[in-house]
Amino acid sequence: MATTTHRFDASAENLLNLFTNSIYSNKDTAIRELISNSSDAIDKIRFESMTDPDKLSTGSEFRVDIIPDAAENILTITDTGIGMTEAELIKNLGTIAHTGTRAFLEANQQGCDINMIGQFGVGFYSVFLIADRVQVLSKNNDDDWHMWESAGDGTFSISPCEPYKEMQRGTAIIMYLKPGCEEYVKEKKLRDVIKKHSGFISYPTYLEVSKEREYEMTDDEDEGGEKEEDAGTKKKKK
Repeated sequence: MATTTHRFDASAENLLNLFTNSIYSNKDTAIRELISNSSDAIDKIRFESMTDPDKLSTGSEFRVDIIPDAAENILTITDTGIGMTEAELIKNLGTIAHTGTRAFLEANQQGCDINMIGQFGVGFYSVFLIADRVQVLSKNNDDDWHMWESAGDGTFSISPCEPYKEMQRGTAIIMYLKPGCEEYVKEKKLRDVIKKHSGFISYPTYLEVSKEREYEMTDDEDEGGEKEEDAGTKKKKK
């Protein structure tokens, strides 16, 4: 199947313009919203599996991974949640006018802080606070892998794609960071943001920090406690 190109609906495009041109200083909002969305996606597959255990035949581990690539200035966030079909990628990330989109734009014109975007259900778009190009690779049990891609220029594309690494279900959001947003591939910054914003979710959140060894960061880490796991990728877990 070939790549198809779509225009954002008017409300989504206006919201996109707000973020791509924003000078809003608290860009941590983007990470918070993506972690929250990942948690929601895992909640959905977990709920479905309660009545249909076969839903987890594509993986029963629930987790969120945050993978920085400092050399390429790319940040990736993955989850083993419900994933999206091709139609859902188009609907949820672009062409269908959401009441929340319009409501947030109206509230923003009246002085609402961008930080409140999650309350309107359209937090995904905050990704353009820190990225000038975004790819969303997703796999739902009812469809194959597809990729949504946009540079925040009013259009997005949908195309079939290869699985993201070893994932069998879920979503990977790949962010090509804007100049000036390099801090979001740095360990200390990411650890601080994750510790601040992942406390409200029920699933383990891992941060990849090197390619030598793997560690699990526990609640006791502030006292220096670290638990060594299998050799492989070095990660931190809240």
